[in-house]
Amino acid sequence: MNTKEYILQFARLVVIAILLIGCYQILHPFIPAIVFAMVVCISTWPIYLQLRRALGGNTTLASLLMIGGMILLVIIPSALLAFSLADNVTAIIDAVKVFMQQGSIEPPAWLKDTPFFGEQFIRYWQGLMSGGKEVGMLLTGSLEPIKNFLLNLGNVIGKSLLQMVFAAFIGFFFYRDGETLIQMLHNGVAKLLDGSLGTDPLVQIHNTVTGVVYGIFGSALAQAIAAMIGFLIAGVSGSGAFLLGSATFFLSVIPMGPSLVWGGVSVWFLYEGSYGWAVFTILWGIFVISSIDNFVRPYLISRGSNLSFLLVVLGASGGIIAYGFIGIFIGPPILAIGITLVRLWTSQPVPSIKIAQANHQD
Repeated sequence: MNTKEYILQFARLVVIAILLIGCYQILHPFIPAIVFAMVVCISTWPIYLQLRRALGGNTTLASLLMIGGMILLVIIPSALLAFSLADNVTAIIDAVKVFMQQGSIEPPAWLKDTPFFGEQFIRYWQGLMSGGKEVGMLLTGSLEPIKNFLLNLGNVIGKSLLQMVFAAFIGFFFYRDGETLIQMLHNGVAKLLDGSLGTDPLVQIHNTVTGVVYGIFGSALAQAIAAMIGFLIAGVSGSGAFLLGSATFFLSVIPMGPSLVWGGVSVWFLYEGSYGWAVFTILWGIFVISSIDNFVRPYLISRGSNLSFLLVVLGASGGIIAYGFIGIFIGPPILAIGITLVRLWTSQPVPSIKIAQANHQD
């Protein structure tokens, strides 16, 4: 290859590099939305195929209906939760502060009637309240970080809503042109890897994403529905039960997250004097909502992926830090895909290397 050909090849590489950098800069703001749309489409692809078949092969209508379901199940609850946090957190925290600043709080009557330990509970309560204003100030000060956390959570959710809207728009084209995109990916992966992994990585990626999404968000949806049913039985209004169920859905990826919701509701029932409903909420949370988390989530994840719960939490937390609230949906699948590819790569046998040794003669 002469000097001219070297120069031409170098110029081509420079042009390609410039184009790739330009494409990255253009698409960089939409990467979270693109990944979110990919995760949703991969995990719901069988449902889309059945819907398209029922509609006589109408890909456009089937894609629109799938995106409508995404809007109803994810985007609208996220928006309502963000607006509810922004509107109600300050008022609720201020009301609790006023209540705590009233001085000594009398113990509820049922506490004294508790079998075996009633007297001990009353003495502990009176000792705790003997601090008077000091205890009230301490508890009031502890509410400020909670208030700031909830307000920041509402802001994070609100900022991610635009990404979710873009994801819905992108997802429509992923559904409509899915077969063409999948074929392009197959061709690209085949040329890039040349069968070096010994298996089709796209199949492994599909199984991994499906298992993680079904395990995390399938169990989260089941917990949210169970929580809404329990709150409705306890007499919570329909809108309140819906918002509390949405909070249960999003907090389910955090260890003990749903217990913050039903635990807070039970405390509110105690404050209102509805002791029976407080006990019901606690029992419903322990034996129904938490049971779903303990049994359904591991079963669903094990069907497509063996991603540990630690990696699920790290994926969700790191996703939120990197991409905002939308990262809670795309963090665990991205981490699962990376781990799956590493396992495929490391599971291949290392070709033996023969080292030629010269015969040394004495």
